[in-house]
Amino acid sequence: MAAAETHRAIEAVFRIERARLIAGLARMVRDVDRAEELAQDALIIALAEWPKTGVPNNPGAWLMAAAKRRAIDGIRRDRMRERKHEEIARDLDDERDASVETLEATMDDDIGDELLGLIFTACHPVISAEARAALTLRLIGGLTTDEIARAFLSAEPTIAQRIVRAKKTIGNAALAFEVPRERERAGRLASVLEVIYLIFNEGYAATAGEDLIRPSLCAEAQRLGRILAGLMPDESEVFGLLALMEIQASRLPARTGPDGALVSLTEQNRARWDQLLIRRGLTALARAEALGGANGPYALQAALAACHARARKADETDWARIAALYDRLREVMPSPVVDLNRAVAYSMAFGPEAGLKLVDELAEATALRNYAPLPAAKGDFLFRAGRLPEARTQFEAAAGLTRNARERAFLLARAAACSR
Repeated sequence: MAAAETHRAIEAVFRIERARLIAGLARMVRDVDRAEELAQDALIIALAEWPKTGVPNNPGAWLMAAAKRRAIDGIRRDRMRERKHEEIARDLDDERDASVETLEATMDDDIGDELLGLIFTACHPVISAEARAALTLRLIGGLTTDEIARAFLSAEPTIAQRIVRAKKTIGNAALAFEVPRERERAGRLASVLEVIYLIFNEGYAATAGEDLIRPSLCAEAQRLGRILAGLMPDESEVFGLLALMEIQASRLPARTGPDGALVSLTEQNRARWDQLLIRRGLTALARAEALGGANGPYALQAALAACHARARKADETDWARIAALYDRLREVMPSPVVDLNRAVAYSMAFGPEAGLKLVDELAEATALRNYAPLPAAKGDFLFRAGRLPEARTQFEAAAGLTRNARERAFLLARAAACSR
């Protein structure tokens, strides 16, 4: 194998092992920055050694051993000035002469908890939601700062500062790199799921910019969801979120036309929906329900998505069931956005006037005051009710509120259609 190919193979292995390495190292050295540096050091050592010796049978254990040795050397160079360093060095020193096989066994025993602990730390509520998303993509997803910046249409220095602040917050709060105890886990898990879904939603419906969707962000969120499901196989809402993301992601190929324009759900070519993702989503949903989580917020949203996934044609959609599911979702996750989506479901199940009645009740909701989907939904109800001048006004208002260029063009086209 040529040197370039060998290096590419080593880098591919490192991408797979990177999050596991950082998780284990962060737990040992209690410092995210230092854990990242040690993981990178291990890669450099591997790039020098593996072309001569070959890729070891368990590359993760080899990399961890190399990183541990580097950690010991660094601590000794600092002459163990702090007591914490003395304790860490003593623990690491005991393992210095252990074989790779022993290290492999240790990693296999503990790595699930370590990786899960890193996820819970990166998504800790003490960190702002935006910083949590950036840090999670950096540590768990392995994205570079530039890649995260491009995904969120932010400046690279802005993303870098978010990550730096998040790491400082972790250090200042002296957070433990571990899974919370059972009493705390439920509340903390909600934060983890929120961050993953935030990442997914930014990919599924970009809040700003020229592109309506960013599939790479959706893919990262799905990958994080699959990791979490593997680490927490008895948490129903983890599977509910995974089901929701898999089913929604199945529509991405049909969600935009050849020119990048938005294609509404009812107009999408369902032959382009990814059937593998739908099957994965339905399987995850069944798992969530089997675990007793059918009424969880994410599981209910996944059940809503499943109604669309099971309809081979738009006119076969069971809108009455969707309306009933929104009634349940409204009880467990009350919010103006859920109420708006419920109004849409009612308009499809029981006619546009039913939707207008519900949406008019939301007119004073502060959270929806500058929310483009509200006038967009009202415009659709009015259009289907034959009240075209009023519909045009609503579509134009919605176009003025959105920050996404593709969505604005779609709304203006609907406004123009009211004059034909």
